[in-house]
Amino acid sequence: MSDDGVVQEQAARGAGQGRILVVLGLIAALAVGFLIGFLIPRGDAQEVPAADSVDVGFSQDMSVHHNQAIEMATIALTGSTDQRVQNLAYDILTTQQNQVGQMQGWLSLWDRAPLPTGEYMMWMSDDAEHTHGEHAAGHGSAGGSAPMPGMATSQELAALRAASGPELDVLFLQLMLRHHEGGLPMMGYGAEHGETPAVRTLAQTMVDTQTGESQLITSMLAERGAQPLPMN
Repeated sequence: MSDDGVVQEQAARGAGQGRILVVLGLIAALAVGFLIGFLIPRGDAQEVPAADSVDVGFSQDMSVHHNQAIEMATIALTGSTDQRVQNLAYDILTTQQNQVGQMQGWLSLWDRAPLPTGEYMMWMSDDAEHTHGEHAAGHGSAGGSAPMPGMATSQELAALRAASGPELDVLFLQLMLRHHEGGLPMMGYGAEHGETPAVRTLAQTMVDTQTGESQLITSMLAERGAQPLPMN
């Protein structure tokens, strides 16, 4: 085998090992989060939130919102060659997968559906519902509702998968910044209006974490001469 062939084989083996590590990390983060969800203090578990409560709606909708961020972060982690972009993607991927595990643990404990079956964000105030209704359709739930703010379209996800190099880095940063900013109203509402202390705590943690990440992403875009995307 030629030297070029050896290098290509080693690169392919390294890429394959990297994908395996990502999968294992996702499984571990989800499992830990799910266990944490089941360890909710007994006092919180005595009163099971209603199906239309803030706690249930937040956990269901935010699981959907997080799952797309996890998908985008996985693409960037395995496709980018920029160490800072990879580090950011890894942090988002593992943090949000752990949080999805927690929310899914609560929903299982409460005997509620793991994902929304109707329109998104109906658990929020009338003002939030009105704002949500103004967004264009294209990534709705099984009930045919409009997408949650910040969600990438199927075309944008396809473009992210097809991109490489600096184009991949910029598109990932743009989509993730918009995704973070779109989810902040839901997180803030959950932190303020959740019935269960554990839900309020997790929602506030999301607000704090994603606010910091948004500031970092904004600076990374500026370094690359790129502008944030408008909210969809």
